[in-house]
Amino acid sequence: MAKRREEFELQNVDMRDESWRIFRIMGEFVEGFETMSNYKNAVSLFGSARTSSDHKDYKLAYETAKLLSENKYEIITGGGPGIMEAGNKGAYDAGGDSIGLCIELPFEQSTNPYVKEEIKFRYFFARKVMFIKYSKAVIIFPGGFGTMDEMFETLTLIQTKVIKRMPLLVMGTDYYDKLLKWLREEMVDEKYINKEDLDLFKCATKPQEVLDEINKFYK
Repeated sequence: MAKRREEFELQNVDMRDESWRIFRIMGEFVEGFETMSNYKNAVSLFGSARTSSDHKDYKLAYETAKLLSENKYEIITGGGPGIMEAGNKGAYDAGGDSIGLCIELPFEQSTNPYVKEEIKFRYFFARKVMFIKYSKAVIIFPGGFGTMDEMFETLTLIQTKVIKRMPLLVMGTDYYDKLLKWLREEMVDEKYINKEDLDLFKCATKPQEVLDEINKFYK
């Protein structure tokens, strides 16, 4: 009997935790909506946290963010190191808005020093909503699983018309060349996607190309 009572009490504690989790999730959405609604011209940059500051992709992300910021675009990143730091630094050095949507992870990932507006998230899905809802364009730099997740989820949302179409630009075509070839030769050939779906993104190699594509899209 005592064992049953103990199991019941533990179950109730877990149920209470689940109920309170709903309010934590709501809190993240409320804070995110209230903060991000101030930004009307934002571009999200995605890429690896492991990219070193002397890497060519870091420099490319920095120059891209700097140019966009000089042209009145706000820059959103995940707020961490690597490509995220490069994006925030480019915006910071241009005197523009530098936003970091930071995720709490089991291992320490500190916010880079170039973030001017920081929002912390416990839940990836709440954070993703803020990236997509408040972006006018998305730029994908070389990265790992997280970057792939962000790229393909954005493509899926556009393809299924859950969100309005926006510029999605893939930078670092040497890194992504084999993946793009696989999309063309495998996914399209097997009819898992339409050939026209490949038009949902464009490749770019220079910051000016990114700026031109975004400006052209919103003319």
